[in-house]
Amino acid sequence: MTTERFADRIVRHLARQGYQPQKIHKLAKAMGIADEEYGDFRETVKALMKTGRIVMGSASALTLPDPARRVVGRFRSNPRGFGFVIPDTPNAHGDLFIPPGHAGDAVTGDTVAAAVLKRGKREGRMMYEGRIVEIIERGQSRFVGELCHELQRWFVRPDGDILHAPIFVGDPGAKRARSGDQVVVEISEYPARGRDARGVITKVLGKRGDPGVDAQSIIQQYQLPEEFPAAVAREAARVVKSYDPEDGASGREDLCDLTVITIDPDDARDFDDAISLTELAGGRLELGVHIADVSYFVQPGRALDEEARARANSVYFPRLVIPMLPEVLSNGVCSLQEGEPRLTKSAFITYDTAGRRVATRFANTVICSAKRLTYGQATQILAGKVGGYAKKVTALLRRMDALARVIRRRRLANGMLVLDLPEVEVVFDEKGAVAGVEPADMSFSHTIIEMFMVEANEVVAELLAGLGVPALRRVHPPPDEAATPPLNRFLRALRLPPVKGMDRAALQPLLEKVRGRPEAFAVNLAILKSLERAVYEPAPVGHFALASDNYTHFTSPIRRYPDLTIHRLLDAYLQGGFRKGRRRVEVPTLDECKKVGAHCSRNERRAEAAERELKLVYILRLLEQRVGEEFEGIVTGVTNFGIFVQLPEYLVEGLLRFTDMPEDWWEVDSAAGCVIGQRTRRQFKIGDRVRVTIAAIDLADRKLDLALAAGPAGAISQTARPPKTGRRPGSRRAEKAAPATRRRRK
Repeated sequence: MTTERFADRIVRHLARQGYQPQKIHKLAKAMGIADEEYGDFRETVKALMKTGRIVMGSASALTLPDPARRVVGRFRSNPRGFGFVIPDTPNAHGDLFIPPGHAGDAVTGDTVAAAVLKRGKREGRMMYEGRIVEIIERGQSRFVGELCHELQRWFVRPDGDILHAPIFVGDPGAKRARSGDQVVVEISEYPARGRDARGVITKVLGKRGDPGVDAQSIIQQYQLPEEFPAAVAREAARVVKSYDPEDGASGREDLCDLTVITIDPDDARDFDDAISLTELAGGRLELGVHIADVSYFVQPGRALDEEARARANSVYFPRLVIPMLPEVLSNGVCSLQEGEPRLTKSAFITYDTAGRRVATRFANTVICSAKRLTYGQATQILAGKVGGYAKKVTALLRRMDALARVIRRRRLANGMLVLDLPEVEVVFDEKGAVAGVEPADMSFSHTIIEMFMVEANEVVAELLAGLGVPALRRVHPPPDEAATPPLNRFLRALRLPPVKGMDRAALQPLLEKVRGRPEAFAVNLAILKSLERAVYEPAPVGHFALASDNYTHFTSPIRRYPDLTIHRLLDAYLQGGFRKGRRRVEVPTLDECKKVGAHCSRNERRAEAAERELKLVYILRLLEQRVGEEFEGIVTGVTNFGIFVQLPEYLVEGLLRFTDMPEDWWEVDSAAGCVIGQRTRRQFKIGDRVRVTIAAIDLADRKLDLALAAGPAGAISQTARPPKTGRRPGSRRAEKAAPATRRRRK
């Protein structure tokens, strides 16, 4: 287990750009390894050396091995013709550069083999480049885009950043496709040097821009599941038809007389969590977190379970949900609907007056929700607008609010990080067309539920950890100390004090310092990018951002498969399956947990990317109607080809290219986060407010191009002064609009 805990982190740290070989004790310090963990860390290093994943060079310094003559990995192309191979097995030289003309017919996402060639030394270090020699597995053969007709030829211009070349098609009339339609095309011949891409139209989605077509395009582009297979639908119907509420309630703790409420978004239909709060003697409170018992209806190995596992999660688009489970379950017998008895698994947590946990217990239960509240309604009640609501509901909500605030203070004191990354919600008209955006509701009613869900997830994880049962944890590794210098360069550009390290004690004061300031979004986003991704795996790594040693996902089994696996383990515990170390029920092995965790993590990333891209498409489609209009923006980044500016109203970034700026020689100082005109002395730095106009929008490439607003006041707030250093190369940040999002519940 110790190897599982540190191995991937060590390899990732050694693979970071700019890593310099270090001895083992310095490496441990740079990675933030605690003294009590050093023995396990050292054993992991030895195991990695034995398998050849890392090597010891001169002066006993650790590094990754040099690339072999042949590298296998995932290819990522660039519109300018070159690309990179990201090796499956990290090496000391990182991603392998593929020069223009040497990628063959590989496209982004393909698994390829590349021959490795030496390019010569730079600053004493050998540089390498590659030639792709084999396509091992295609990452994608189905693309979505607009059908075009030019110069007597029909072609599809693909959406997104996977394929940058047009796909020529034969007779589109076979599918009754017309110019301007959004279509799905299957590649028959990939593009290569001197050869066009060719394909066959397999599906016509509708006229590009019509309501619903954008969502269907993203579904096809990301190859998301659509209709449930017939066998799954039949099983779901059979399960619901055969369900006997009395049999289901047998042997369960009956809580139907307890006041229980749900709080969810306005358009939610799958209510999977409910809350109760009971006053105990001595000022103590017992929080009840009641979660829909999906495991009662979805049995392991059956068609329903296999489909839920394959999907891994629900996908939430504006006005559309792709559910993990058929709706007769997710919106029916599993959903904790108001006034309906429902089967649940409950975590009961007792708190003292300081918000500390003093006891926990778990049970299979039956509840009956007294009221279904939206977040907006909960906010109004807490503001004193209680008309029309039962006194027991309003009293419960006030107690919930008070307890959540105490829990939040305790968790913040323990180091929990809270990133302030606002969101916007897309608004539609009655015909389903995009009509505008509005700020997302970020009221404390959301935080009430988040705090209770975090507490429940944590106590369940602690229970399973104490039992020694292999289980899927929600893991968020601590950031490597190698992330500190890049973050500090960014902070210096904003005239902010540097952090001494990537620990929570250093990041919390920084977040508090910038709260409410114009540069707050940029700083929060920079910290987010410095952190590792949270994933599902069984290793006991903990959750860095939540300051939790043991954490899992238990609270959303309707929409996340990992939660369903945790429910099954909790059910085994409640049925007496774990006693004195003897397991009387079948539990997953460590390897099985790792495989399921990796699959669920991949599908989670796919869902997040799809949700993010569809929101971006909607916003860009809205801004298409406002080309030429003037907006106030905030500079969020500088590169050697232009300035990135965020439009706060839409939370979308666009590019202000130097070629489109007033005639001048623009010097770039990436370290200072600014550019300055050598003739005019005009300066733009990160955090500046600037007036811009929308110059152009390329929906297919997801790009927003900006121009400086006319008149003398391009930048509203700026301090003209020369950069501290000479011209520096800019970042490799993609020239693409990127919506700012923070993952929120549902």
